[in-house]
Amino acid sequence: MKEDNRNLLLAIVLSVVVLLGWQFFYGVPQMEKQKQIAQQNQQAQSRQAPAASGTAPAPVTPGQPAGSAAPGAAAQQGFGTRDQALAASPRVRIDTPRIAGSISLTGARIDDVSLKAFRETVDPNSPIIVLLSPAGGPNAYYSDFGWVAAPGSNVAVPNAATVWTADSQTLTPAKPVTLTWDNGQGLTFKRVVSVDENAMFTVRNEVENKGAAAVTLFPYGQVVRHGRPQTLGYYVLHEGLVGYVGEQHGLQEWTYDKLDKEPALSPGTVGRVWKDAVGGWVGITDKYWAATVIPDQQRKFEGRFSSVQSGSDRTYQADFLAEAVAVAPGATATSQSKLFAGAKEVAAINGYEQALQILRFDLLIDWGWFYFFTKPLFFVLDWIYKHVGNFGVAILIVTVLLKGLFFPLANKSYASMAKMKALQPEMTAIRERHADDKMKQQQALMELYKTQKINPIAGCWPVLLQIPVFFALYKILFITIEMRHAPFFGWIRDLAAPDPTNLFNLFGALPFTPPDMLHLGLWPIIMGITMFIQMKMNPEPPDPVQKMMFTWMPVFFTFLLGSFPAGLVIYWSWNNLLSVLQQGYIMKKNGVKIELFDNLKGMFGKKPVNATADPAPKPANTNKK
Repeated sequence: MKEDNRNLLLAIVLSVVVLLGWQFFYGVPQMEKQKQIAQQNQQAQSRQAPAASGTAPAPVTPGQPAGSAAPGAAAQQGFGTRDQALAASPRVRIDTPRIAGSISLTGARIDDVSLKAFRETVDPNSPIIVLLSPAGGPNAYYSDFGWVAAPGSNVAVPNAATVWTADSQTLTPAKPVTLTWDNGQGLTFKRVVSVDENAMFTVRNEVENKGAAAVTLFPYGQVVRHGRPQTLGYYVLHEGLVGYVGEQHGLQEWTYDKLDKEPALSPGTVGRVWKDAVGGWVGITDKYWAATVIPDQQRKFEGRFSSVQSGSDRTYQADFLAEAVAVAPGATATSQSKLFAGAKEVAAINGYEQALQILRFDLLIDWGWFYFFTKPLFFVLDWIYKHVGNFGVAILIVTVLLKGLFFPLANKSYASMAKMKALQPEMTAIRERHADDKMKQQQALMELYKTQKINPIAGCWPVLLQIPVFFALYKILFITIEMRHAPFFGWIRDLAAPDPTNLFNLFGALPFTPPDMLHLGLWPIIMGITMFIQMKMNPEPPDPVQKMMFTWMPVFFTFLLGSFPAGLVIYWSWNNLLSVLQQGYIMKKNGVKIELFDNLKGMFGKKPVNATADPAPKPANTNKK
């Protein structure tokens, strides 16, 4: 039964290897994709309208009257560089503690947002992260809000070519900016834009009807991205269009590939529409950053994800279209929406959800299916970090806490394993006694386990307990921006990135960079050593195949984890070390021999002589007195 137990344990461990191997070799074909990838440069393209349904207008470009011409040249022309695109329109500067950028007065787009608190690399002098960029330049990515006229009406509403008038040259958290435009038909449009100290914009659209006839308008908001960005391609991470479209439609996560395969919404446009939602948000997300538009949480809206083909490129759009607003002569109508454009920091996202009552805004962070374990683990790590000031130390402390939490179960598991080892002579005798009758052999073994109160699969629990912690920590290190560029000690300057050292260039002593497949840092080597020691704590398997598998498994894991986040490798190494100490203590307490030193001697020299074997017979004494 010992061999059966080892087979079960081996199957569990190899299952983990298969899962990790699939993730590593299929989901992450190149290690450099761990780094923040620059989005592909694309020519600016004209944007499409929010979807239409019911009494809403037919699909048109947002802010453009049905049947009118496309937006002006500013929305279509390519200006070349980002700076040239920014200079092509008058602007209102954005200045907050965490955001630098501007709003284009042509179209009133929020299309220039850079994040002051985040840089492209761990180098403090590297460029800050650029999130939103104007149309006409590379990586066009922007948001705007406005009104869509009712179908068949000739009401002129602001569009992408509209030039607004601003009452201030700078937008700050303390001073909103009011934009104004008169359509010359009795309607005056105002857009009041405010921003908090983090990454949330509030946009209040007003329309005053000075004409003689009532008008019907539909509020909209949208996030538009020109060209398909490069993505990391991880199975455990969602990148693309995302939203929570009311309780009836729930969370919607659509990759760029998936959206491109959807049915046509109109000629040249494919996508998906969700109607009659109340509460929620829609947007586009990357690994660490996102831009989302948030409608009035009390009014019905229609959410849409769409993809528009233009030549060889595509434009991706997430938008909402709210229910109609009637504006009587002499009356003023108001619609208020929000834009989040920033880093997906857990505290900020949760704070906005609670303070602004945004339905399930916390799902903007991709916690995964096991969020019920991943999120609490992150909050524990974050709480400890706030006291110790180092996420790596927080990981070490959490590992100790988890070991303490599961100590009673692990203690029983290791104690059961120790009893199993003590019963090896009896188990061997049972197998020999019933060598020709497997049924009686199993019955006798099970009776022995029952009598001695032993669980034959108890040794699997330490491994099984480690699996959910491993994957939860992997998820936390991978998706949370709090872990991005978080240092440990020494050469580990980013816990979310692989160990930057490499054995194959003697840890930087040789002046060349080995290929990614040969990346093996110092911490993965430490992890492999601790795993090797842990396995050598137990007797060598009698089966040669199992012995070979257990011998080479630490080597395989060492190379496998070579390109995993350093924080995860540090956790695994520390957990292995604690497991060795715990297992050694329990084995000594139960009077079971620790096989570590004998196994190590057996690897490098002759195996120790069996002290229990009968001594060689002495020659008879033939001398006679």
